[in-house]
Amino acid sequence: MALKRLDPPWDYLRRASTASLQSFELSRLNHAANLRHEIATLLDQWLEETAQAMLARWLLENRDILRDPHDVERDVAIPLPETVLGGALPKFARELRTKSRASEGGA
Repeated sequence: MALKRLDPPWDYLRRASTASLQSFELSRLNHAANLRHEIATLLDQWLEETAQAMLARWLLENRDILRDPHDVERDVAIPLPETVLGGALPKFARELRTKSRASEGGA
């Protein structure tokens, strides 16, 4: 995705009244806030997708252990990675761990 270069309208800004400059400033700040929100949404989606991919990789690497959960002794713990992307487990992985622990405790 190519970034488009935005040059401010210098002629307009030099000649604009105080009220017009304040309006221009507010519109730019609003646009910046909207972009920040979009970036946060994209970052959340990226983390979720990455967590799901990492879970799939973990399942591939531990498939032999997970063939039949009834064959695995209760004393054997299959650890999920504690850290993902700088120390935080994304939402999907946290929910999976919570469900996994809840089912272990209830059994």
